[in-house]
Amino acid sequence: MGWNVGDTKEATVVEDLKRTQIVQYAGASGDYNPLHTDEVFATKVAGYPSVFAHGMLTMGMTGRAVTDLVGAESLVKFGGRFTSQVWPGDTLTVRATVESVQDGVVTFALSTVNQDGTEVFSGYAAART
Repeated sequence: MGWNVGDTKEATVVEDLKRTQIVQYAGASGDYNPLHTDEVFATKVAGYPSVFAHGMLTMGMTGRAVTDLVGAESLVKFGGRFTSQVWPGDTLTVRATVESVQDGVVTFALSTVNQDGTEVFSGYAAART
């Protein structure tokens, strides 16, 4: 695919995130932090409105959108930071915007947002073209 600076692609990576998906990720990752798995702890002890997703679950879903776009074999760089919590019921959409194309590598700015438009992950990726 030919890439041009400013090209933008979007993909919804989860609709109505379920608590079950969060708990399954805890099992897959081995991260059983009660903020992600124990409603009573998250609300009564920590003061959050609910359990919330692991940041790495959000990053993983973002990464899947990137590899769907460029192919896993082409990806050379991927990273970012968590900017807001992801709650059960959230729908997440990844936006990848081409920042540069040079020397056979396309770089993307990544933004994953929830259904309210709140950014939950801000990142970058690069892939061989």
